[in-house]
Amino acid sequence: MQLDIQNLSKRYGNNYGVKEYSLSMEKGILGLLGPNGAGKSTLLKMIATVSKPTEGTILVNRNNIVKDPNYIRKQLGYLPQNFGVYPNLNAIEFLNYMAALKGIGGPSVKKRIYQLLEGLNLMDAAKKPIGTYSGGMKQRVGIAQALLNNPKMLIFDEPTVGLDPEERVRFRNLISDLANECIIILSSHIVSDIVTIADEVAIMKKGTLVSKGFQEDTIAHVAGRVYEIKIPKDAITTFKKDHTIVSITRKASHVIVRYVGTSVEGATTALPTLEDAYLYLTKN
Repeated sequence: MQLDIQNLSKRYGNNYGVKEYSLSMEKGILGLLGPNGAGKSTLLKMIATVSKPTEGTILVNRNNIVKDPNYIRKQLGYLPQNFGVYPNLNAIEFLNYMAALKGIGGPSVKKRIYQLLEGLNLMDAAKKPIGTYSGGMKQRVGIAQALLNNPKMLIFDEPTVGLDPEERVRFRNLISDLANECIIILSSHIVSDIVTIADEVAIMKKGTLVSKGFQEDTIAHVAGRVYEIKIPKDAITTFKKDHTIVSITRKASHVIVRYVGTSVEGATTALPTLEDAYLYLTKN
């Protein structure tokens, strides 16, 4: 399985949601990072054939899915950012309904549904109406429907929103097992989710691709640029004006600021992380 995106743009009037975006990948997990409004969801909708690009092409195994969306739809699992459910159906009924929409039939469907419910820790609530579920449980139902057809390409838009730490780990383990068999694109603004699972990272800003590569290559953008410094609490506002702040740790009489930029008196170098690189690339 190979995905090639070539000069992709999505224009809304005079504004671009995505502009001249190009990217290639094969099997594995691509972490898609970017602030709100960066164009992540717009890009994923086009790859999922939900929305058509204004310009450019999307090739899957050299097939143009802009012109022939059916080529990928049977091989695709997609969880949009705002996933809707039927509140009066229980999880088993809903997943059976989604299987029918996807054209999945036969005796293996029931086994697949129960396998996913077990894997996503939903068996205890499987026969309760989805309307009674918490937000995190509904999100897990959404993840299950994306996996129903054993897809060769998986697209997840903010899949861990609403999940508690234990369920986030369960989700990461679940899709890690699939990464050797298919393309997985995981969009998130939670850098820690990407750090623990992604083979490569793509960072978006204002609809454009600003960086794409292995995590160590992305982190290399801020090599020698990450520092920590102890300053008085009342100096934070002034310090923020001249530096990209990564974190602030409050102590009794001072704060320890981690920032990306240039060295100042009293600062010590720190080992750079993906979060440092993400903030540097999206805020500068």
